[in-house]
Amino acid sequence: MSQTLRLEAGSMFSKYLLSAMLVSGTSLLASCAMSPKKPPEISYDSYVPPLPPAPAAPTEQRPKPLRVPPGWAPARGGAIGETPAARVENANAAARVEPRREGYYNAIQIYPWSEGALYQVYAAPGQITDIALEPGESLTGEGPIAAGDTARWIIGNTESGSGIARRVHVLVKPSRADIATNLIIATDRRSYMLELRSGAKPYMPAVSWSYPALKVGLLPTVAATPVIPDVTARNYRYGLTGDSPPWKPVSAYDDGRRVYVEFPRGIVQGELPPIFVIGPDGEAEITNSRVYQNLLIVDRLFGAAELRLGAGKRQQTVRIARLDGGRTDGLWHRPGDNAGSKAPNPASKGAPQP
Repeated sequence: MSQTLRLEAGSMFSKYLLSAMLVSGTSLLASCAMSPKKPPEISYDSYVPPLPPAPAAPTEQRPKPLRVPPGWAPARGGAIGETPAARVENANAAARVEPRREGYYNAIQIYPWSEGALYQVYAAPGQITDIALEPGESLTGEGPIAAGDTARWIIGNTESGSGIARRVHVLVKPSRADIATNLIIATDRRSYMLELRSGAKPYMPAVSWSYPALKVGLLPTVAATPVIPDVTARNYRYGLTGDSPPWKPVSAYDDGRRVYVEFPRGIVQGELPPIFVIGPDGEAEITNSRVYQNLLIVDRLFGAAELRLGAGKRQQTVRIARLDGGRTDGLWHRPGDNAGSKAPNPASKGAPQP
């Protein structure tokens, strides 16, 4: 073989090898991008702080509703169906409660409460719908808010008021039009069943309920103000990665039972991002959380979680993940710290006072 032929053959082989390497590298990068990032495995702490004392029994009556809408007669299965599927469809259709003119107080649709009814909520992209629960009512259990489609619906919760006027608000926002899902909200008083429907317009700014009168001797519970752990009881063992939006937390810590995500004090002037706990398989899950001042309190420990705000290419994400480390004498510390040091200087963090 001549020198010219050998050079041409070598050049062709080099081009083929380079193309194969590029295709292989692109496939590897694509597979890595599609694979969900799993959270780190965490071990249980040897010390768990005791639960705070239960609040004293309330003596006040609950606030009066803004408006009492016309009553709702519970459905009894709807029209007769020839098949099981038809009977289910008919029962669901009969149980749906649609917005009514008589139920509006300004822009708030006030539904009459009925156990097992399917309340309709109409939402639109770029708009938030506020689902307000009864004053004094609290979310309960692990995962008290569950939705069928958590990928295309942004769902979070916050609170307003204090004492007997404290109120839980579940906030929902679709990422696009022409989608629908269902939403279950579990509280210490009842379970709500809602059907969320998204369209280009219109949207319902707020939804609430009018409830039957309380029985004699039954009063709503008053949730105590959250007890923020003292600096000496905080475990600063979380790292923050991802984007750097104005709302990015300044720190995150736990007290052995709950995780506290601390935002800048000016967060009250903007929109608070919802938090999603990352499950064992890397999938985002809704978890029970609440807001107190500039703190987002998550009622469980986790290996990783993400704060997300926005949709599509404009979405901003901050990941909160447990750092590598262990406990010594029941207290966690970072490598290089003194054994008794668990937290940075709180004066630089602007931590809220209990």
